[in-house]
This record gives sequence, structure tokens and C-alpha cells, in this order.
Amino acid sequence: MSIHLRPSQALRLWQQTSLAEVRAGGPDLTERQIAILLTIYLDPPPHTVRGLAEKLGVTKPVITRALDTMGALKFVSRHRDERDRRNVLIRRTVDGALFVERLGDVVVAKAAELPL
Repeated sequence: MSIHLRPSQALRLWQQTSLAEVRAGGPDLTERQIAILLTIYLDPPPHTVRGLAEKLGVTKPVITRALDTMGALKFVSRHRDERDRRNVLIRRTVDGALFVERLGDVVVAKAAELPL
């Protein structure tokens, strides 16, 4: 199924979703943090710092800083890969899954409000 939006509608959806998030008073994630979080929750695991850095085209320290924030919010957890101790595996959490699910619900609700 394909969704067709005009650029102005797509931008309005992004704006309305962002406004809803700001008004909800929840965590104030950056665009980069949201991109990382959605990658962790929407793409199949395993996820590593190195893999996320490659996928997003940023450095490993950038990913580490974002994961520090998301870890403090209990949206993700990090663990050493027992098979390769150089790798850090990022795992999903219940709190993170609930946040992502709620965010998806907000996007759906705001999309339903878009004028045709």
C-alpha cells in the first residue's frame, strides 16, 4: 500500500507530530536520536554501535552520545557481545517500545487530520 502526500501535506504532518510531541511534555529527543531509536525498533536486530554509525553515516561517538541519552530514558540498553567483546549490542526495552508505539499512534492521528 502506498500513501500519497503532497510535499505541503508531508511537512504539515511532520509539524503537527512534532507539535504534539512538544505539547505532550515527554522526552525532548533530537532528530538524530529519533532516527537512531526508530532504526533500532523498526529494523531487525542485532544492532551495534558500529552498525548504527555506518547506517546513519555518523561517527561511533555520535551514536554513543545518543545512546547515553536514550539509555537514561530506559528506551534502550547496551550489552557487550559475548561472541565478540569489541561489539556493543543495543537492545530494545519495554519503555522504548511503548514510546515508539505511542509516537506511531500520534503520526496516525495527525495524518487523519490532514486536509485532503
